[in-house]
This record gives sequence, structure tokens and C-alpha cells, in this order.
Amino acid sequence: MSPHSPRDPARRRILVGAAGLAGAAGLAAFRASAAARGLTLRTRAGLAFGTTVALTAAGPDATIVEAALTDGFAALRAVEQAASLFRPDSALARLNRDGVLTAPDPHLVALLRFGLALAAETGGAFDPTVQSLWPVWAGAAARGTRPDDRAVEAALRQVGWHRVGLEPDRITLEPGTALTLNALIQGYAADQVMAALRARGIDDAFVDTGEFGASGAHPDGTPWRLGLADPRDPAALAAVIAPFAGFAATSGDYNMSFSDDRADHHIFDPATGHSPRFFSSVTVTAPTGLLADGLSTACMVLGREGATRLVGAHAGCAVRFTDKA
Repeated sequence: MSPHSPRDPARRRILVGAAGLAGAAGLAAFRASAAARGLTLRTRAGLAFGTTVALTAAGPDATIVEAALTDGFAALRAVEQAASLFRPDSALARLNRDGVLTAPDPHLVALLRFGLALAAETGGAFDPTVQSLWPVWAGAAARGTRPDDRAVEAALRQVGWHRVGLEPDRITLEPGTALTLNALIQGYAADQVMAALRARGIDDAFVDTGEFGASGAHPDGTPWRLGLADPRDPAALAAVIAPFAGFAATSGDYNMSFSDDRADHHIFDPATGHSPRFFSSVTVTAPTGLLADGLSTACMVLGREGATRLVGAHAGCAVRFTDKA
């Protein structure tokens, strides 16, 4: 599971639109391609969830395209305000601080409801209560060591999705338990952004919220493609998903590593308190960003057989593994 952690810039390159919008010259070419089809293309970038995000949309009316991008960023901010641990004033941060939250934000409820259901489905391989492990590992890494077994075991006593109470108007945490929804929030945000764009009548869009979504066509009229960078060499493409439509999420050991060999990293097995060592990365494509994001993290913990079985149980999903070797 992925706790609250700073984003490594390499994370931004692990999933790249192969049709991508890189650089001023590339953007100008894409705008020209869109114009040839009678469309106005706009890209707007910013910061969210501790990383960079970018929304690209095309349509026949420039005013509508700009309004759609404004709505898309408003959707991002709403999700941040509900559940980002990078915002100390978010609803989730307040829940972790106080242990109880009344009249919770609907986005937080939706994320947590999905997270708890996925925890039940995976037998706890996915668990949104692993946040207590983060300071143990991050603190040890800052000292140049690994945490001792007693510290990990103490943190694990606060982990367990059954320690969360979710009611329509109230969320409660057992003492010592804290939540992270970082393994879900960027995929969920991609869903919310895409819905905002569709509400403005935008058919052609590519969204990067840290996870990815695409609809319609590339500015030149061809299908979108998504390049998957090698987790050991972010400058090199390991594979290309073509055509790409829907949503994709990647989990991996490169985002925040606690050891030079990346054996210890920011994704935790809730059963052991240590990092799973099956894969360097897992990419899941799915009909929703929320599902892609959650499944990719669960797959890192489950290993190939369990991950394949999990993804196979969800219609419209596919998984790609990159082994540690």
C-alpha cells in the first residue's frame, strides 16, 4: 500500500502519452493538427497531490474548451480538499488527526467505501490503514538505516481495515489508526476530471493526474497511445499501449525507495509491514481511474498469480507486470 510520500519526478515519466504533449514545438504541432480538424486544443498544467498534473482537451469552441479545463481543475481541487494528505486542512487529514469525522465529504466517502471494499476483496492485501507504517520507514531511511522489527510490529498493530467505521454521516478510526488514500486518489481524480470535461461536451481529452485517462482521439485524429517507461530507465519506453482509451495506473518501487536496491519502498504489504518484492512496476488499464489505481497497488502486493486472478475478475481490465529482474 502507498502511504503519504513525496513524489519523485521520475514518477511523472513512467507513464507518458506517446502522442504526448512535450515541449513548445510539440504542443504547436498538436494544435495545428487539431485546427486542421476544426478543433481548438488547449493544455493546462498545475500542481496537485504533491506532483504536476496536466489536462488536455480539444473541441470546436475555444470558450467551451477553456471552461472545461477550468471545471477540470475545480474537480481536482475538490478531490484534494477531501482526501489529499498533502493538504493539512483536507477532510482526510482532519479525520486522521481527530479519529472521527461527521458529515464527511462525499468524495472522501466514495474513496473510502471503494478502498474498504477492495480490502475485503483482496483479503487485506489492499488496506487503506497502512499510514502508520510510513513514519517508521521514512524515519529510519532518514537515519540511513532500516527500522527494527519491534518498530514495524508496533506500527502493524494499528493497521487493519476493520478498524475503520464508515457510516453515511460519520467516519471513525480506532485509536492509533490512520488512513492513506494515496493509492486511489489520483485515479479517482482522473475520473472526476474526465466527467467534468464530458459535462462540457468535450469528446477528445487526455488527462494526467498522476494516473492517466483518455477519450476520443489525438489531435491528428488517430487514437491516443500511452507509452510505458522502463522503471529502471525512465528515458526509455518499455511498451506502448495502442490504442489507449479509458484509464491507466502504475504502481512501482521507483516512486519512493528506502534502499538503493529498491527492495524497500513506499508500497507496503499490510500483512508484514515490509515492501512486496515481486515487481518493479505494475500497470493496470481499466474502465475507471479509481479501479485502475486500486488494482495496480493490490497487484504489487499479491504477486503474479493472485494479481492475475484479481484483475481477471474485473471486466474491461488488463495488467502488465515488470519483474524485479
